[in-house]
Amino acid sequence: MKYVCALFAVSDMENSKRFYHDTLGLGVVADFGANVTLEGGIALQTLDSWKTFIHSDNVVLPNNAGELYFEEDDLDAFCARLKTLDIRYVHRLQEHSWGQRVVRFYDPDGHIIEVGENMEKVVRRFVNSGLSAAQTAKRMDVPLEYVLSVLGDKTDATGSPR
Repeated sequence: MKYVCALFAVSDMENSKRFYHDTLGLGVVADFGANVTLEGGIALQTLDSWKTFIHSDNVVLPNNAGELYFEEDDLDAFCARLKTLDIRYVHRLQEHSWGQRVVRFYDPDGHIIEVGENMEKVVRRFVNSGLSAAQTAKRMDVPLEYVLSVLGDKTDATGSPR
Protein backbone atom coordinates (compact mmCIF):
# COMPACT_ATOMS: atom_id res chain seq x y z
CA MET A 1 0.00 0.00 0.00
CA LYS A 2 1.23 3.48 -0.86
CA TYR A 3 -0.35 6.83 0.01
CA VAL A 4 -0.80 8.92 -3.13
CA CYS A 5 -2.58 12.21 -2.45
CA ALA A 6 -5.40 14.18 -0.88
CA LEU A 7 -8.42 14.87 -3.10
CA PHE A 8 -10.97 17.67 -2.85
CA ALA A 9 -14.23 17.93 -4.77
CA VAL A 10 -14.58 21.38 -6.35
CA SER A 11 -17.49 23.17 -7.96
CA ASP A 12 -15.46 25.12 -10.56
CA MET A 13 -12.26 23.43 -11.72
CA GLU A 14 -10.79 26.43 -13.55
CA ASN A 15 -11.42 28.73 -10.59
CA SER A 16 -9.86 26.17 -8.22
CA LYS A 17 -6.78 25.65 -10.41
CA ARG A 18 -6.32 29.43 -10.57
CA PHE A 19 -6.73 29.76 -6.77
CA TYR A 20 -4.20 27.05 -5.94
CA HIS A 21 -1.72 28.47 -8.45
CA ASP A 22 -2.14 32.15 -7.56
CA THR A 23 -2.41 31.70 -3.78
CA LEU A 24 -0.09 28.78 -3.04
CA GLY A 25 2.05 28.62 -6.16
CA LEU A 26 1.00 25.05 -6.98
CA GLY A 27 1.33 24.06 -10.62
CA VAL A 28 -0.67 21.45 -12.47
CA VAL A 29 1.08 18.07 -12.79
CA ALA A 30 -1.70 16.37 -14.77
CA ASP A 31 -5.00 17.70 -16.10
CA PHE A 32 -7.62 15.12 -17.08
CA GLY A 33 -10.50 17.60 -17.16
CA ALA A 34 -12.66 16.27 -14.32
CA ASN A 35 -9.54 15.36 -12.31
CA VAL A 36 -6.47 17.55 -11.88
CA THR A 37 -3.33 16.68 -9.95
CA LEU A 38 -1.41 19.59 -8.46
CA GLU A 39 2.14 19.75 -7.19
CA GLY A 40 2.47 18.72 -3.57
CA GLY A 41 0.18 15.71 -3.71
CA ILE A 42 -3.20 17.41 -4.05
CA ALA A 43 -5.89 16.31 -6.49
CA LEU A 44 -9.03 18.19 -7.47
CA GLN A 45 -12.13 16.40 -8.71
CA THR A 46 -15.19 18.07 -10.22
CA LEU A 47 -18.15 18.00 -7.88
CA ASP A 48 -20.37 16.34 -10.49
CA SER A 49 -17.95 13.47 -11.10
CA TRP A 50 -17.32 13.11 -7.35
CA LYS A 51 -21.05 12.65 -6.77
CA THR A 52 -21.11 9.80 -9.31
CA PHE A 53 -18.10 8.15 -7.63
CA ILE A 54 -19.73 8.13 -4.19
CA HIS A 55 -23.23 7.46 -5.57
CA SER A 56 -24.69 10.40 -3.68
CA ASP A 57 -25.72 14.00 -4.20
CA ASN A 58 -25.08 14.59 -0.50
CA VAL A 59 -21.77 16.48 -0.62
CA VAL A 60 -21.41 19.20 1.99
CA LEU A 61 -19.43 22.27 0.96
CA PRO A 62 -18.05 24.06 2.82
CA ASN A 63 -17.12 22.05 5.89
CA ASN A 64 -14.53 22.45 8.60
CA ALA A 65 -13.61 18.82 9.24
CA GLY A 66 -10.13 18.93 7.70
CA GLU A 67 -7.55 21.14 6.07
CA LEU A 68 -4.55 21.16 3.80
CA TYR A 69 -1.46 22.17 5.78
CA PHE A 70 1.54 24.00 4.35
CA GLU A 71 4.64 25.52 5.94
CA GLU A 72 6.21 28.73 4.69
CA ASP A 73 9.72 30.05 5.31
CA ASP A 74 8.70 33.72 4.98
CA LEU A 75 5.25 33.82 6.55
CA ASP A 76 5.17 37.61 6.80
CA ALA A 77 5.73 38.00 3.04
CA PHE A 78 3.13 35.31 2.35
CA CYS A 79 0.54 37.07 4.55
CA ALA A 80 1.33 40.37 2.82
CA ARG A 81 0.66 38.67 -0.54
CA LEU A 82 -2.63 37.25 0.78
CA LYS A 83 -3.78 40.82 1.45
CA THR A 84 -3.58 41.47 -2.31
CA LEU A 85 -5.88 38.54 -3.08
CA ASP A 86 -9.59 38.00 -2.53
CA ILE A 87 -9.29 35.64 0.45
CA ARG A 88 -11.97 34.46 2.88
CA TYR A 89 -10.21 33.92 6.18
CA VAL A 90 -10.94 31.35 8.86
CA HIS A 91 -8.62 33.59 10.89
CA ARG A 92 -5.81 35.96 10.09
CA LEU A 93 -2.27 35.49 11.40
CA GLN A 94 -2.20 34.12 14.96
CA GLU A 95 0.35 32.42 17.18
CA HIS A 96 -0.30 28.98 18.66
CA SER A 97 0.73 28.11 22.22
CA TRP A 98 3.90 26.38 20.94
CA GLY A 99 4.97 29.58 19.17
CA GLN A 100 4.20 28.73 15.56
CA ARG A 101 2.42 31.51 13.67
CA VAL A 102 -0.32 30.38 11.27
CA VAL A 103 -3.04 31.73 9.02
CA ARG A 104 -6.09 29.77 7.88
CA PHE A 105 -8.34 30.60 4.95
CA TYR A 106 -10.82 28.95 2.60
CA ASP A 107 -10.37 27.82 -0.96
CA PRO A 108 -13.20 28.71 -3.40
CA ASP A 109 -15.30 25.73 -2.20
CA GLY A 110 -14.76 26.30 1.51
CA HIS A 111 -11.97 23.78 2.10
CA ILE A 112 -9.63 25.07 4.81
CA ILE A 113 -6.03 25.87 3.95
CA GLU A 114 -3.54 26.41 6.78
CA VAL A 115 -0.17 28.01 6.16
CA GLY A 116 2.15 27.91 9.13
CA GLU A 117 5.56 29.24 9.87
CA ASN A 118 8.25 26.67 9.14
CA MET A 119 8.91 24.95 12.50
CA GLU A 120 12.67 25.28 12.08
CA LYS A 121 12.16 29.04 11.74
CA VAL A 122 10.19 29.00 15.02
CA VAL A 123 13.11 27.29 16.77
CA ARG A 124 15.58 29.81 15.37
CA ARG A 125 13.30 32.74 16.23
CA PHE A 126 13.18 31.68 19.89
CA VAL A 127 16.92 30.99 20.11
CA ASN A 128 17.70 34.31 18.39
CA SER A 129 15.47 36.08 20.92
CA GLY A 130 17.76 34.83 23.70
CA LEU A 131 16.17 31.56 24.79
CA SER A 132 18.51 28.62 25.29
CA ALA A 133 17.92 25.38 23.42
CA ALA A 134 16.42 23.88 26.57
CA GLN A 135 14.15 26.90 27.11
CA THR A 136 13.10 26.77 23.46
CA ALA A 137 12.22 23.07 23.76
CA LYS A 138 10.15 23.79 26.85
CA ARG A 139 8.48 26.84 25.24
CA MET A 140 7.58 24.85 22.12
CA ASP A 141 6.74 21.63 24.01
CA VAL A 142 9.08 19.61 21.79
CA PRO A 143 12.00 17.31 22.68
CA LEU A 144 15.33 19.03 23.26
CA GLU A 145 16.81 16.66 20.66
CA TYR A 146 14.54 18.24 18.02
CA VAL A 147 15.73 21.74 18.87
CA LEU A 148 19.37 20.62 18.84
CA SER A 149 18.89 18.90 15.48
CA VAL A 150 17.44 22.10 14.02
CA LEU A 151 20.39 24.06 15.37
CA GLY A 152 22.75 21.52 13.83
CA ASP A 153 24.10 20.42 17.21
CA LYS A 154 26.13 23.63 17.29
CA THR A 155 24.96 24.34 20.82
CA ASP A 156 24.83 22.38 24.03
CA ALA A 157 21.65 21.81 26.07
CA THR A 158 21.84 25.33 27.51
CA GLY A 159 22.00 26.89 24.06
CA SER A 160 25.66 27.89 24.46
CA PRO A 161 27.96 27.44 21.43
CA ARG A 162 30.07 24.28 21.50
